[in-house]
Amino acid sequence: MKLDYKRTILIGFAFLSISAFWQMYDNIIPLILKYFFNIGDTLSGGIMALDNIFALFMLPIFGAISDKVSTNRGKRTPFIFVGTILAVIFMIFLPIAANMRNLALFIVMLLLTLIAMSTYRSPAVSLMPDVTPKPLRSKGNAIINLMGAVGIILVLGLTMVLSGSKDNNTPNYIYLFLAVAAIMIIALVIVLTKVDENRFVAERIAIEKEFGIEDEVEDDGSGDAKLPADVKRSLIFLLLSVAFWFMAYNGVTTAFSKYATETWGMGGGSYAGAMMLASIGALIAFVPVGIISSKLGRKKVILFGVILLAVSWFAAFLFKTPNSGIYVVFILVGIAWASINVNSYPMVVEMCKGSDIGKFTGYYYTFSMAAQVFTPILSGFFLEHVGYWTLFPYATIFSVIAFVTMLQVKHGDSKPDAPKKGVEAFEDLDM
Repeated sequence: MKLDYKRTILIGFAFLSISAFWQMYDNIIPLILKYFFNIGDTLSGGIMALDNIFALFMLPIFGAISDKVSTNRGKRTPFIFVGTILAVIFMIFLPIAANMRNLALFIVMLLLTLIAMSTYRSPAVSLMPDVTPKPLRSKGNAIINLMGAVGIILVLGLTMVLSGSKDNNTPNYIYLFLAVAAIMIIALVIVLTKVDENRFVAERIAIEKEFGIEDEVEDDGSGDAKLPADVKRSLIFLLLSVAFWFMAYNGVTTAFSKYATETWGMGGGSYAGAMMLASIGALIAFVPVGIISSKLGRKKVILFGVILLAVSWFAAFLFKTPNSGIYVVFILVGIAWASINVNSYPMVVEMCKGSDIGKFTGYYYTFSMAAQVFTPILSGFFLEHVGYWTLFPYATIFSVIAFVTMLQVKHGDSKPDAPKKGVEAFEDLDM
C-alpha cells in the first residue's frame, strides 16, 4: 500500500489557504497595530492573542461538531466552504480600516475574520487522517505541511513585493490582502471540485479493514470511549509538548517582524526573506521527514527536531546584525519545525478511534492555541519592558522544556518493526 500523493495534495489546498492567511496575519497585523495605531508591544501581543483565544474553545467545538455532521459533501467540506468565504469577506476590510486609521472598524473586522477562520480550521485539518490509513499519516501530514509551506512562501514573496514603501508609516497593505484573498478562493475552488470527501473516507475504511488495522481505543459507538491510563498519560505529555514548542515558535513568529525592524534594521518587508528561508527549509524537509519517520518512528524524529530548534534559536540570539549566517539558521529552523509538525498531529490522532478524529484534532489545537494565547503576551512583555534581545532566549528555553516533556510520551508512535497482521508491506513504503 502506498500513499495517494495526488489525493493528499488536493486535500492539502485547504491547509495551504489557512497557512497563507496566518502567515500574512502574523507578519502584517503587528506592524499595523504599531505603526498605524501606535499600540505598544504588550497590548499588541494581547490583540495578537485574540485568534488563539477564539481558537481555544472554537476549534475543539467545531472539530467535534464536524465529527457528527453527515452531508452529501462530507463532514468537513461544508465547514471549509462557509468559513473560507466569510473570512475572505471580512479580511478585506482590515487594510481599509488601517488606511482610514479607524481602530474601531479594524478591531470589529479583525474579530469577525478570526471567528470565521476558527470555524473551519479543525475540519480542514481533520480531512487528512479522515482519508489516510493510520500507518501512512506521517507521510500524509508531510504532504499537508508541504502544501502549507507553499502557501507561506507565496505570502512571504507577496509581502516582499506588495508591502509598499520602506517608510513604516506609509505602506498600503490592500494589495497584499487582496492577493491572499485570491489564494484562499482558488484553494477553496480546488477542494470543492477535486475532493470527493465521502468516497475518499469510504476507501480509507475499506483499506484499513483489508489490512486489519484497528484503533488503539475500542469504538463502542457512544462517542465517549475512554483512553487506557497509560495512553492518557502519553496524550497529556504530548499535548504539553505541543504547547511548549508552540510557545517557542509562535513567540518568534508573532514578534519577528518587529524584532527584525527594531534590532536589525530590516525595513520594507525585507524581514520576510529570513522567514521565507525557514519555510523553504521546511518545504525541502517535509517529504524526507515523513519517509524517515515511517522507518525510525515519530518520537525519535520529533526529539531531533526539538533539539535542532533549541540550538537554532540560541544561534539566532548570537547575531547582532543580519548576515548570511542568520539565513542558514532560519533554514535549520524550518527543518526542525518540519520534523516536529509532520509527526506530532499524527501521534495525537493515533491515540483515538476513527470516529473521534475531529475531537482529537480539537485537543491538539486546544493546547497549541492555548500556548499561542499566552506567548505573544508574555514575550511582548519581555520585549517592551526588558528588551528585544530576550526574544530568542525565550524561544530557546521553551524548546528545551518541550524536549523534556516529549521524553515522557510512550504511545502514538508509528511501529515499523511490529506491524499488525497484513501490514508488513508498510515497512517498505516508497515514493
